[in-house]
Order: sequence, then structure tokens, then C-alpha cells
Amino acid sequence: MERHHFEGDLDTLKHRLLHMGSLIEAQTHKALVSLLERRAELARAVIEGDAAVNLLQMEIDDRCLKMLALQQPMATDLRLITSAMKMGADLERIGDQAVNIAETALRLQETPPLRPVIDIAEMSELAQKMTRDALDAFVRRDAALARDVLLRDDRVDHLKDTVFRVLLTHMMADPGTIERALGLILISRNIERIADHATNIAEDVIFLVEGKDVRHHHSGE
Repeated sequence: MERHHFEGDLDTLKHRLLHMGSLIEAQTHKALVSLLERRAELARAVIEGDAAVNLLQMEIDDRCLKMLALQQPMATDLRLITSAMKMGADLERIGDQAVNIAETALRLQETPPLRPVIDIAEMSELAQKMTRDALDAFVRRDAALARDVLLRDDRVDHLKDTVFRVLLTHMMADPGTIERALGLILISRNIERIADHATNIAEDVIFLVEGKDVRHHHSGE
């Protein structure tokens, strides 16, 4: 009976983590749309919605700590609980990056767009897909999908470098673009950080499924 109750707690934990992932996905999407479509109401919604993200992380941490203290889980269950805590922290930080993007988008609302927004849109799509696939890998316990997420991080880094080079050219050619360009550079860094946190989640999935720590050596073997 006690084991049955514990398994119910684990299922609830997974569902709450996935709920947090869905909320984060919506926050990130709204933040980027607020930038690309110049929709101030979406940016404000992201900023206001951050409190719910923070509460979810606190709830997940509390659930994990209670299970660790009361159940003394072993092996796979222990990996699940510790991975859930780390995933919750990474999701919360993705939420913070979404807020940063929304705040910068608000500041850029009244200025003409610069061409690198196109590259930023591609970056954001990649980072959002990485986050979605990392969570899907968690649901399916799919280490192969998690490893595929790790491989995509280099593409995001490359696009960030491209955005920086193009924006630097704009600033050198026309000092009037400096404020806008710096805002877009900040956003590109925010998106890069989202991809980094998605990578962390993918690493946690591999650890959960295989008991293998692949941090710092993404060849994984």
C-alpha cells in the first residue's frame, strides 16, 4: 500500500513538471511573438505570468524534498526525483529568459525593426523545439531524442554569432541603430540561454534513463 501511494506521488510530480513545461512553452512563445509582431499586450502577459511559473517551481521542489525525506527512494526513483528538481530549476530559468525578452520587446516597440529579427525568429524556433523535445524525451524516457537535443545547441550558438556580426555592422554603419541593435543582441543571448537550459534538461533525461552523466562531453560515450 505504501509503494502504491509513493507511485501516485511520482505520477503527480511528473504531471506537475509537464504542466510547468507547458506553461513555460506558452510564455516563451508569447515573448517572441511580442517581439516579432510588436504586441505589447503579449509582452505584459509574459511578465505578469512569471509569478505562476515561480510558484510551480516551489511546489515541485517541495514535493521532491518531501518524497526524499519521507520515502528514502532508491535507484531509479531517486534519479527521477533529483532530475525533476533540476528540470524544474531549468524551466524556471527559461521562464526568466522569456520575461527578459518580453521586457526588451516592450522597449523596442516604437522603433523600426532591424533585419536580424529574421535570424532571431529562427533561433527562437530552434530553442523552443529543443525545450519541447527535451520534455517529450522525459515523458517517453527517450535518451536518443535527448541526445538529438544536445546536438542542436551548436546551431543556436552559430545563429547567435551571426546575429551579433550583422548587428555590429549596422551599429558601425549607422550609430542611430545602436539602441535597437543592443536590444536584439540581448534577446539573442536570452534565446541562447533558453537553448542551454533545454540542453540541461536533455542531459537530465539521459541521466534518468541510463544513469549516465553526459555533462561537458556531449558525445555521451
